[in-house]
Amino acid sequence: MSLAGITFQQILVIFMIILIGIICYKTKLIDEKTNSKLSNILLMLVNPMVIFVSYQREFSKDLLEGLLISLILSTVTHLMSIFISYLVIRRKRRTKIYNNGKKLKELIANKDVEVERINIIYANVGFMGIPLVNGIFGTEGVFYVTASITMFNIFLWTHGVIMMSGSREFSLKSMLKKLLSPSIIAIAIGLTFFLLQIRVPDTIYQAFNHIASINTPFAMLIAGVTIGKTNILKLLTRYRVYFIAFLKLLFIPSILLLIYSRFPMSEVVLITALIMAAAPSATTGILFSIKYEKMLYYQQKFLQ
Repeated sequence: MSLAGITFQQILVIFMIILIGIICYKTKLIDEKTNSKLSNILLMLVNPMVIFVSYQREFSKDLLEGLLISLILSTVTHLMSIFISYLVIRRKRRTKIYNNGKKLKELIANKDVEVERINIIYANVGFMGIPLVNGIFGTEGVFYVTASITMFNIFLWTHGVIMMSGSREFSLKSMLKKLLSPSIIAIAIGLTFFLLQIRVPDTIYQAFNHIASINTPFAMLIAGVTIGKTNILKLLTRYRVYFIAFLKLLFIPSILLLIYSRFPMSEVVLITALIMAAAPSATTGILFSIKYEKMLYYQQKFLQ
């Protein structure tokens, strides 16, 4: 089967698991509290296991070169997303108003500007990106995803904090503290083991690998439950949601595809980078909106 066929098949499988997650929520098999605990298990245990296992492989120059290319692509992706979001999402935007039956356009303040920008720039590469790539390419794809996770955290806890807080809360000490997440620690340990060719005993590897193997179904089940508790009909009435989703999921990845496809690289590296670029914002924008007290207006516009 061709790569396109395999990818399409895996996407169908993923959507089936998401549908099962929706059913689990609607039938009260999984409630919000359980879903929150499952999410923590995924982020704190399963994802780091997937990352570490992906580094337990024979060293090769091709893999190391692919990893370095992935770092460059992830950096370009974030810089391009920042540029486009600042170019398109302005502090004042035109809106349609009516005066005596006449349609006019007027500039109004965009109170959502930071929230819209952060949802365009920062994808949930860990929660959504790893399962998607793991389902399509296996551990080799996850190996390259680690580059995106690293750059995501660096950009999020520098540029993201400055943008959302107005530079009030950024400090090097706080950034370094935030970077010490389970996934980043797993990357550091895994990369060290890969470069030094340190292999864990087979029994330990098998235990880690069994935990890692539940990543994709686990994540998609959680995603399904999350979708199940969302008021989709109200969400679909907010036209700005379509605009932001178009920029994040289609426009920026399409531009990056045109750029990246001009350079020689493996198909796995290329497609993995594009999947990371097109991964949805998920909780990243929501959590930062709450933290910096921008959530109320954001909820009214995007989450209702």
